Amino acid sequence: MATLQIDIISDVVCPWCVIGYGRLKRAIAELQPAVDLSVTWHPFELNPDMPETGENLREHVAKKYGAKLEDSIKARAMLTEHGKDVGFNFNYFDEMKMLNTFNCHQLLHWAKDSGLQNALSEALFEHFFSNRGDFSHGALLEVVKSVGLDIEEAKSVLETNRFEADIRAIEQQWHQQGIHSVPLFIFNNKKALSGAHEIDTFKQLLSELI
Repeated sequence: MATLQIDIISDVVCPWCVIGYGRLKRAIAELQPAVDLSVTWHPFELNPDMPETGENLREHVAKKYGAKLEDSIKARAMLTEHGKDVGFNFNYFDEMKMLNTFNCHQLLHWAKDSGLQNALSEALFEHFFSNRGDFSHGALLEVVKSVGLDIEEAKSVLETNRFEADIRAIEQQWHQQGIHSVPLFIFNNKKALSGAHEIDTFKQLLSELI
């Protein structure tokens, strides 16, 4: 049986990360490969200086990208349709905020060897984009609980910032390698795709590897 290791550099509040991951999953499902599949998520904060209170998403996008209201409306509609295509519900709302994701990345890093990191990543995407959730400690612990991870251990991770140095070092590594946007999908440490490519593009690359 072939081995397929997929490393995904991503941020929890990145809609294109959700879409790209959804397309990748569809590609794997359509190929139905007989592979020993392993997925690992790696931290990348799009807005590392974002305050914990967050910032209105439309105001943030306008300030960062110069997007006008009509651009924002069109973008949300487009993302929602792309989400539907891969079975994901983007539930945007006027008061939605861009949030600081550092604690999400701490929890994902902690969960890396648990066998549940992938489930946690999916749950965090759904929590933020589908369920209009925030990233307060209480909310994050509920997400942790929902996938079967140890809530007390997760609480300790958040209260002590146990993995702060690790997260910062990993993110610095990506920047030093010239990575400045996500998602980035790395396959068997040999080939990489940057961005939310179409399903057929993922299938073609996967076919070369398996």
